Amino acid sequence: EVMVMNGLSWRTIDEIMQDLAKRVKNIRKRRGLTQMDISNMSGVSYGSIKRFEASGEISLYSLVRISIALDCVNEIENLFTNVEYKSIEEILNE
Repeated sequence: EVMVMNGLSWRTIDEIMQDLAKRVKNIRKRRGLTQMDISNMSGVSYGSIKRFEASGEISLYSLVRISIALDCVNEIENLFTNVEYKSIEEILNE
């Protein structure tokens, strides 16, 4: 299993994916929607939504569709928009 350093803690890819799924599930519940509701609204299969909420596994295409259904597409659109430069070379390369 690959470990990712985030600040001072090490997390697995699975842990990161499961945390993402948990956040999306919480938004779904906050909005009073069932997994079937999100399936119908997004066009993502019910099985894929169940698997995502249980394991964190989902395609990017399906995640974007779910984010649109939850009116959270800005969260996807803002990925990688505020990445800090790691070196002067990165600034020059851009």
